[in-house]
Amino acid sequence: MNFMLDEEDVMIQETAQRFANEKLSQWAVQMDRDCEFNMDAFHAAAEQGFTAITIPEEYDGMGASNLQLSLVMEEINKVCPATGVTLSVHNSLVNNVIVKYGTDEQKRQYLPKLASGEWMGAYSLTEPNSGTDAAAIICKGRKNHENWILNGVKSFVTSGEYADLVVTFVRTGEERTTGITAFLVETTSPGFSVSKAEKKMGLRGSKTNEITFTDCIIPVSNVLGKEGDGFKIAMEALDGGRIGIASQALGIGQAAFDVALKYSKEREVFNTKLRKLQAIQFKIADMAIKLESARLMVRKAAWLRDQGLNCTREASISKVLATEAAAFVTDEAIQILGGVGYTEDFPVERFYRDARVTRIYEGTSEILRIVIARSFLRE
Repeated sequence: MNFMLDEEDVMIQETAQRFANEKLSQWAVQMDRDCEFNMDAFHAAAEQGFTAITIPEEYDGMGASNLQLSLVMEEINKVCPATGVTLSVHNSLVNNVIVKYGTDEQKRQYLPKLASGEWMGAYSLTEPNSGTDAAAIICKGRKNHENWILNGVKSFVTSGEYADLVVTFVRTGEERTTGITAFLVETTSPGFSVSKAEKKMGLRGSKTNEITFTDCIIPVSNVLGKEGDGFKIAMEALDGGRIGIASQALGIGQAAFDVALKYSKEREVFNTKLRKLQAIQFKIADMAIKLESARLMVRKAAWLRDQGLNCTREASISKVLATEAAAFVTDEAIQILGGVGYTEDFPVERFYRDARVTRIYEGTSEILRIVIARSFLRE
């Protein structure tokens, strides 16, 4: 068993690290303050290939692995979680889904545009009355000759107002799970509109929108997978999405840890360095333990996905571990910094706010514990 990254893994990781430090750092704070996503960040990421990480080379992608995607996400989220979640959704929940379930024509039509960053992708499953219970969606689609007509409201859509293509799940039958179909919805489609932008505690630079379908016309050719397979597609996609959010949480937590560690080495209290106080040493140790444990699980889940093996359990465990580690570490980082940690003079207050939602979206910690338990109880 080899726990070392290979040469290509390290190269991609280092490229992402340089990109985040040299490029994203100039936008991260401003995006948070303005509550606006800077499209320059997305286009700069595209120039590095980070909008095409797992897209096959035949569709102008990097053809990289899910492990490498995870490494990129961790590095980017150390600096700018708003850009991180935008790229995570674009890669894990849009690109990967089209690669796996799209027809040859759909792949030729959409993947090169998504790969180049000409188009941004979004994912739309949640509705005002169906979040954790994804099978309870009521947004409806009816077939009319060569088109489907969609009606309803979707909520909490990351990048909804910037996206060009939205992977959308709609009720097309009465059956609870087999009555859901996935669609590739171009945002220029007649009847598509963005109706609301959420005001959030954290990840303020990432737009989270409500979208509305009003007799929205979608060609039959834009059905993703088979009619009625939408729920299955959504759940499989979320395995990758959860690895992405776990990687995001790792990045946020590691960044907060790095700030706290540096501060503890420099700050003096009672004529001694903070790092010499046992109370601080215990905090540093506990923070490191949680981050390193989560990192191993995230990489295992990504590796399993690369092998084509079922990783639902591991993706769920990794997300719970990493997101709860991020919550703990960002909180402890503020405690180590004391009063200044609560101010905007240091980034840990932003990391604390950004980390909070990772325990909610793409599967709450509570629902994932049910998923994990059931995976063992079925054996």
